[in-house]
Amino acid sequence: MPDAPYAYTQLADPAEEAEAQDLMETLRCLNCQSQSIADSDAPIAGDMRHEVRSRIAAGEDPEEIRALMVERYGDYISYAPQVGRTTWPLFAVPAALFGLALLILWRRFGRKGA
Repeated sequence: MPDAPYAYTQLADPAEEAEAQDLMETLRCLNCQSQSIADSDAPIAGDMRHEVRSRIAAGEDPEEIRALMVERYGDYISYAPQVGRTTWPLFAVPAALFGLALLILWRRFGRKGA
């Protein structure tokens, strides 16, 4: 049996497995970067799957597990980053660019009598 038995083995309780699967699909593999840990075959993703399933089986809340994973691996791991000290540019820059585009369009086409 590998060090992480839940890496490739589902939980016996279907409800717990569904909860674990939902969470794993929202966490990014640090090695693959374009796959969730649910889809990745990378060893680190297997370790992370084991961690998620073990904690779900122990009765932990999925949001607590997500917070632990973000704390351990950084904001990059989450496909749904929260606005925070390091992630605010992800939300502010697109809004600022959209506002700038609206201003340029308004100045370009908004003047009828000029």
